[in-house]
Amino acid sequence: MKTIATPLSGLQLISQPGLVARLRDFITLMKPRVMMLAVFTALVGLASAPRELDPLHAGLAVLAIVAGAGAAGVLNMWYDADIDAVMTRTAMRPIPRGKVSQNEALLLGLVLASAAVLLLALATNLLAAALLGGTILFYILVYTAWLKRSTPLNIVIGGAAGALPPVIGWTAATGNVGLEPLVLFLIIFLWTPPHFWALALNRADDYAKAGVPMLPVVSGSAATKRQILIYSAVLVPTSVLPWAMGFAGAVYGAAAAVCGAVLVGLAFGLGRSNEADRSAARRLFVFSIIYLFVLFAALLVDHRGSPWWSMPASQRAGAAAALVDTDVLSATVQPDRHLIGVRASEV
Repeated sequence: MKTIATPLSGLQLISQPGLVARLRDFITLMKPRVMMLAVFTALVGLASAPRELDPLHAGLAVLAIVAGAGAAGVLNMWYDADIDAVMTRTAMRPIPRGKVSQNEALLLGLVLASAAVLLLALATNLLAAALLGGTILFYILVYTAWLKRSTPLNIVIGGAAGALPPVIGWTAATGNVGLEPLVLFLIIFLWTPPHFWALALNRADDYAKAGVPMLPVVSGSAATKRQILIYSAVLVPTSVLPWAMGFAGAVYGAAAAVCGAVLVGLAFGLGRSNEADRSAARRLFVFSIIYLFVLFAALLVDHRGSPWWSMPASQRAGAAAALVDTDVLSATVQPDRHLIGVRASEV
């Protein structure tokens, strides 16, 4: 019997459970929870800039950053499909389960990345688009394809990719890189190792099975806990820099101090915990996500109510330039050179 197409056929096709499940698999490839945290920090960078974009261009910039973050997640899962299939934590991702082919993931990732860079260039400026494109390439080529499988410093160096979103947001609004986003970059850069190592402590067997040289696998639990404490201790004074430099007010300063004290306390407790106690690492991992969100949320709130935001845009731009020209840079805390809820399966 011949099937007659009707105007409702397309709607019926869209409503089919199989198509909805497939769409869900493609969204999962984008690591949506990780993406949300990255996009939020980019949004704070955009909102903190001394020049405001109109709502249309700001919305397009955020959409481009969402697409770029999603592209990075898709391409990461495409390249890591072999080790994802081995690790218990990642075995249920769409590619290992056979729900999405590697070719489909590669095509989706490349299309998203290209569209994101082009859209940001058209909506804002070429420098912001170049930073977005460079971030995606760094995450895939430098971190995923090279560092992740070759050195325990993978997270330390590779963390630069995750620290760039606020710089991209700021640059999208201003057309240049200012001092404030570089401080935000440094905060996320120092935050990344203790965040990921706290997860890796409870997944060391998984990483060892897949041949990924994460720090707990290569150096052991005790050394990893020491490094987590060191990074956390350096992160606390670094996180106060926006307040110390006048970029943020009392709300941010209080949030950074309180959250920093809790983070160091959890890191210290982790160092004193025994090998069988997995709860200490889990608590630190979960709180680290809350820590970064609260810090950037406080910065967003503080900027809107601070004298910095009460200035006209032209005066704010001049003030930002003046800060760069003064000796404020010499007061920056120098980190040791060796030194979004997010599901563990997405990281």
